[in-house]
Amino acid sequence: MAEYIALLHKDADSDYGVSFPDFPGCVTAGKTLDEARRLAAEALAFHIEGMIEDGQAIPAPCPLDAAMRDRANRDAVAFIVTVPDIGERVVRVNVTLPESLLKRIDERTNNRSGFLAKAAGWVIDHASSDRIVARRTTKTKKMAADIEKGGSTKISADRTSRGRKSRRQRVA
Repeated sequence: MAEYIALLHKDADSDYGVSFPDFPGCVTAGKTLDEARRLAAEALAFHIEGMIEDGQAIPAPCPLDAAMRDRANRDAVAFIVTVPDIGERVVRVNVTLPESLLKRIDERTNNRSGFLAKAAGWVIDHASSDRIVARRTTKTKKMAADIEKGGSTKISADRTSRGRKSRRQRVA
């Protein structure tokens, strides 16, 4: 993950604007501070993706001191925006989650995608060698059928040892 400096600007009659010293021309704005921060992460990821597709070099993050030396940046509030590893293609996916879990995620972050990517990475890096599996029961078969019809449902997962034989199916 790379961390870049974002600069938050606000004029009296405007939304909160965000610019990036390392990426001239990459800007975004939001009506609230939280929206501006969330949109900053999306704008930077999209900008970097476009640069990669165009074969342009991605700059190394500049130090905060260097960014703040520019007089135009001195009135801005600096914050850090984290982007996935440079050069790694980012793919948009649709994920179905229980509403209560989504609310808990939103209480912790303004960047759902980044949060879920970090959580998945942590589980992959820190989980034991046991596989995460779901029980094949009549209930899970009904839930799978509901999902195929466009419904949403919650599937619980259990852990089991590799050598143990059971009526369970590996979850990818």
